[in-house]
Amino acid sequence: MRFYALALVSAATLAACAKGDKPADSTVADTSVVAPAPAQTPAGGSATMAPITGTTHEVKMIGDDKGYRFEPANITVKAGDGIKFTMISGAPHNVAFDAAGVADDMEAQLDANMGTDKTGMLSSGMKMNANESITVSFANIKPGTYAFNCTPHLAMNMKGVVTVQ
Repeated sequence: MRFYALALVSAATLAACAKGDKPADSTVADTSVVAPAPAQTPAGGSATMAPITGTTHEVKMIGDDKGYRFEPANITVKAGDGIKFTMISGAPHNVAFDAAGVADDMEAQLDANMGTDKTGMLSSGMKMNANESITVSFANIKPGTYAFNCTPHLAMNMKGVVTVQ
């Protein structure tokens, strides 16, 4: 019985195709491949990583018997400088900038300046082993303050501020 039903449906489909039937509105379906929609650009537009043109400073990411912290937690840099965040102990650590504190026109640039090892917008990948690092360029970044934290240890007050001059 199933065979007859399948044969009947197939025959009807072939007959319609042979007659050249068109849909009632006389439009022909487009079977061409359509390019996927472009990826959404972050608020503030798209940006490419701007290379460090000044000094690279170091900030240590530490978790020990004194607590979880960045050393130094507050740092001042010049536009064009970079910061190398180095995992010392107490993994996992990352660097995540507070999007609420980043001007819309700087969000895409700061995100691009974090490189490609990221877990999300304005958030670096996790560092698990001593001496692994995250380097962030502050080239093409406007003067101001940029709050950052370690996502896994935010509840333990592991945060800091970069002041760009």
